[in-house]
Parts: sequence; C-alpha cells; structure tokens
Amino acid sequence: MSYRALISCVIAMLSAAVALIFLYHHAESIGLVDKPSERKRHVGNIPLIGGLSALFGVIAGMCFEGESLLFTNALLGTGAVLALTGALDDRFDLSVRSRLLVQTAAVLTMIYCTHTYIHTLGHLFGYNLELGAFGIPLTLLSVIGLLNAFNMMDGIDGLAGMLTLVSIGAITVYQGISQWHSVILLLLLAAALLPDLAANLDLLGRKVFLGDAGSMMIGYFLAWTLIQLSQQAQPHLSTVDVLWCVALPVLDTLQVMVRRLREGKSPFKPDRGHIHHIMMNAGFSAHTTLVMLVGLAMTLVYVGTWTRHLTHGSNLLAFASVTAIYVVLMGRIYRMQLASKAMVATARTIGASQKLSLAAPLQPTTVGPYQEHENETHQESVDSSEQQQA
Repeated sequence: MSYRALISCVIAMLSAAVALIFLYHHAESIGLVDKPSERKRHVGNIPLIGGLSALFGVIAGMCFEGESLLFTNALLGTGAVLALTGALDDRFDLSVRSRLLVQTAAVLTMIYCTHTYIHTLGHLFGYNLELGAFGIPLTLLSVIGLLNAFNMMDGIDGLAGMLTLVSIGAITVYQGISQWHSVILLLLLAAALLPDLAANLDLLGRKVFLGDAGSMMIGYFLAWTLIQLSQQAQPHLSTVDVLWCVALPVLDTLQVMVRRLREGKSPFKPDRGHIHHIMMNAGFSAHTTLVMLVGLAMTLVYVGTWTRHLTHGSNLLAFASVTAIYVVLMGRIYRMQLASKAMVATARTIGASQKLSLAAPLQPTTVGPYQEHENETHQESVDSSEQQQA
C-alpha cells in the first residue's frame, strides 16, 4: 500500500472527525436526532450524524487520492444522493416507496453511466452462466437488498460499523493485498467510520448514531464494489465469494423477510426479530451481543475461504445450506421467544386479576326479610361472609 493511500486514509479519518464535531453541535437544530420509542430503547436524544460525517471523510480522502475513474466518481455521486436521502428519512421518516424510488434511480444511474452490472454468475456446475439483459434487474435487486440489509443490521451500538470493517477486510483478503488500489474507496470508508464507531460505542463521552444516511451508504458502496470486482474479465472474487464477504447481513435479512412473509406481514415492516434482538431477548448484553456477532461474521468469512477450494457450484450449495440452517434456526428461536413472552404475560395477567379479586372490598348482603337497623344488618352480612369462607 502506497504512502499516498495511507495519507488519504488518515485525511479521511480526520475529516470525518471534524465533520462529526461540527454536526454534533447542530444536530438538534436541524432535527437529526433519534428519540426513544417502543422499538428504540436508548436514553435521550442521540444525534444521527455518523453517516454524514463518514461520507465527508470519504470525499475528502478521495480528493487527496486524486482518483478520477468514472466508476468511482459515479459511485461517490450516487452514494451521496442516497446518504442525503437517508438523512431526510432520519429527519422526516420517509415512506418505503419514496426510499425505494430513490434507490432504484441511483442504481439505474450507475448502470447507465458505467455499464457495470451483474452480466454473469461465473462458472457454476460446469456452465458459464451469462445473464445478458436479465442481469440488470438482478443488479437492482442485489444492490437495494444489500443496502437495506446493512440498514436493518444497524440495531445496536457499533454493529453496522463493525460488520462493515469485517466485510472490507474480507474483500481485501479475497482480492489480495496487492490489489488494494481496486478497493481504495472501501479503505477510505473504513478509515472514515472510525470516529463514528468511537462515538457510537461511547468511547468519547458523546454518543452518536450512524443513521439511515450511513447504513444506506455503507451497503451501497459495498454492493457496487463487489459487483465490479466479480464482473471483471479475470476476477479475483467469484459470485459466491461476494456472498461470503457480506454473509451475516445477507443471512439475517433473508430470515427476517421469510419469517415476515410467512406471517402475512410486509417484509419491510420493522420488528424486533433480527439476530441482535433475539440474542438480547435471550439475556445477552448489548456489548456481548456485538462481540459474538462480529465473531460470527468473521467465522462465516473464514468458512467462505474454505469453500473457495470446492468445485464450482459446490461452494454455492455450501452457502445455500448455511442459509437454510440459519433461516430455520433463527425463525424457530424467535417463535419460541414469542411463545415464552406470551406465557409470561398470561401468567402476570392471571396473577394480577387474582390479587385484584382478593383485595376487593366485601359487599354487604341481606340475611333476612326484615332490617331494623342498618349497622346490625351490615354486621350480620360480614359474619355470614366469613362463615362461608371458613
């Protein structure tokens, strides 16, 4: 890696830190704060500025690097549009349709400007699978799917950022350290995310969140870089390698989508059924959950390096098998947790009703056809009730 690239990464990190400090003092006035709710369990209003500061750092680093390739420029431009859309979503809570329209426009713009898309799946089962024009809708689905996968994984402190670092590390290893120049934008992104991670993990005393601007930008940059690397004439990454580089976000998104569709719900309707929610419901702390999920993501990357030595097609079957196991297992655990919560809620309701009935005052009753004095009648009623209870 050249000294110029190292300096570019340092500039990206410092620029992101400066942007983070500036935006922190203005987040409340522009409405970029996350407020606690039923699904959001944090304390107080937290600035949603991590993604915007990281974008500023990437742009600053790229300006110093002097990269002028059409693909990189188009990716930065459309990525900036998505980041701003994410910021507007953080501020005004845009509809799913609006977000999908902007995402679709960004992807189609990239395809039109760079002529890059998934035109082949490589050699699978002895065949070279060329997609032709059918690769365009697959590219659209893949990019939108991955950027929303990272958006969905942004559920606990540091998770989306750490998974991004794992993915960038996996891509660098799969591609080869000597080919670092082909992933310079991702290296700048990794450097620019460090100030946000430090603040998000509360290491600086002033907490911030990545926000939809950051999670969408991360998924978008990763998706297009993986597509470009896998669609070269002599790629270092196969189509299946791409899946292993982002395995955990992809697996979790698939299991959530499958479960929601089976329940008759919209796949875009948020709930607390992601793996980080499941683990925290099982009693793990947020810190332990983060460490375990990062370890799981790294383990999946390692499994992917092992499957690279399998025959063409067998590596895809290996990923499909892991996906099926993950979807079934997580879905079953989620249903068991829901059933357990329902039983606890029912037991509490029954207990509360029993306490209420025991604490209710005894009502006076009449024991004879004649009442000469109200006090005497009331005393007889109490005596009669006590005898019945005895």
